[in-house]
Amino acid sequence: MDVQKADMYIATNGKCFDGFMIPQIHEMLLQADDSKFLQLQGADLKDPTTMLIISFFGGSLGIDRFMLGDTGTGLGKLLTCGGLGIWALVDLFLIMGRTREVNFNKFKKTLYM
Repeated sequence: MDVQKADMYIATNGKCFDGFMIPQIHEMLLQADDSKFLQLQGADLKDPTTMLIISFFGGSLGIDRFMLGDTGTGLGKLLTCGGLGIWALVDLFLIMGRTREVNFNKFKKTLYM
């Protein structure tokens, strides 16, 4: 993939990844085939800020974890009302990092699929 496409992808989706992941993503994009660009654009990446808002309002029901694909964790939060609120409170601090981690895994899966 050429540098312009890689830079455009990072400019568009950089907020979905941790800052330390950006150079690694840039290298992976440069080594990728041009046909992967459209697949990467179509990947369903979650916005960490949106997930924080969802976690604030629906965290005790596990909605945030269900949206990330963590079905077991979401079910646990749902059945315990967010761990009596403690789990939901802790997730307010962890959900953005978890969202970026899930996005990076989705990026790698799409790129090497």
